[in-house]
Amino acid sequence: MKAGWPIRKLGDLCVLISGRHIEAKDYNIEKKGVAYLTGPADFGPLHPVVSKWTEHPQAIAQRGDVLITVKGAGVGKLNLLDADNVAISRQLMAIRVDGADPGFIYAMLGCQFEYFQSLGTGATVPGLSRPDILGLEVPLPPLAEQRRIVGILDEAFEGLATAKANAEQNLQNARALFESHLQAVFTQRGDGWVEKTIGESCVLRSGTTLPKELEKTSGEVPYLKVADMNLAGNLNGVTCSTRYVNRIDVNASNLLPVGTTIFPKRGGAILTNKKRLTTRVICADLNIMGVTPTQTLMPAFLFQYFLNLDLREINNGSSIPQINNYSIEPLKIAFPKSMEEQQAIVDQLISLREETQRLESLYQRKLAALDELTKSLLHRAFSGQL
Repeated sequence: MKAGWPIRKLGDLCVLISGRHIEAKDYNIEKKGVAYLTGPADFGPLHPVVSKWTEHPQAIAQRGDVLITVKGAGVGKLNLLDADNVAISRQLMAIRVDGADPGFIYAMLGCQFEYFQSLGTGATVPGLSRPDILGLEVPLPPLAEQRRIVGILDEAFEGLATAKANAEQNLQNARALFESHLQAVFTQRGDGWVEKTIGESCVLRSGTTLPKELEKTSGEVPYLKVADMNLAGNLNGVTCSTRYVNRIDVNASNLLPVGTTIFPKRGGAILTNKKRLTTRVICADLNIMGVTPTQTLMPAFLFQYFLNLDLREINNGSSIPQINNYSIEPLKIAFPKSMEEQQAIVDQLISLREETQRLESLYQRKLAALDELTKSLLHRAFSGQL
């Protein structure tokens, strides 16, 4: 903080409005009533984006209020309200500033995100209390200086927002290019191609449950659960697990051979849409399904097909999603009869995927650098260096 700037508690400068819950039946998307913000999902880069309305408002925020998320994993996220008479849910509070420039307080609170996050660490449901916010100490230069700083930050952040939007768009374009090419491969019907169902060209196996006493920390056969698919050693082909079993203790029908595409088949894990290709014989638990191709179809080609398959669209849609054999067996896959042509397509897709990942990494680094630049500007602003 710059020497000479007085320190005030935020509670001395504002009124805090707590959001109130509104039942789902009492809000709408037909723009009836006043705008209703339910949480950080409605936050934009600076101002909220309204997608719901209500004729039964419980707590109202006004133009110029600083909105802050006070419940859930995103506590401390901020937006500046640019509309009048907006209802807010209990996931939000509105900081109505009196005695300081709202834009200055908004920018200053942007420096406190990690602090707000730390307050919720360890809680079952992270959250901020009214004393957490009202007791926060803030530097308060003269009003003219506040407005000068806000003007500089607004100009800088406008350029940063444009740069960030461009980087995010480039990131989306890189992913879309790969997905488009992948989809094109499996919708074409070239000379020498055949079309079959997965049931006709593959063997489907579900995982199994083994007695706990058979599990070991090392052994012959990895015994995978869904979480093991995320192990670093499994991202480019399944090689390891957090538990193992001996081959003699597993029925041969429950072993998934090398070249099997595996994916979650139960519950919320389906929504992760992740798939892996086995590079060694494994056993899997009941939450995993495996698809092994016959000799007419290369495992790597089948795996690329599954990368193009959205598991979220083929589950049974129940309250606890499930994927069963009848979900997979009727799916149609087109492929060239020639193994050499299958391999050439796989090589092309792998090369394109690697280039896509390189671009994604580049744009992710750019986004991280922009975030660091934003933090640096805020630090300079509130240490009197602007």
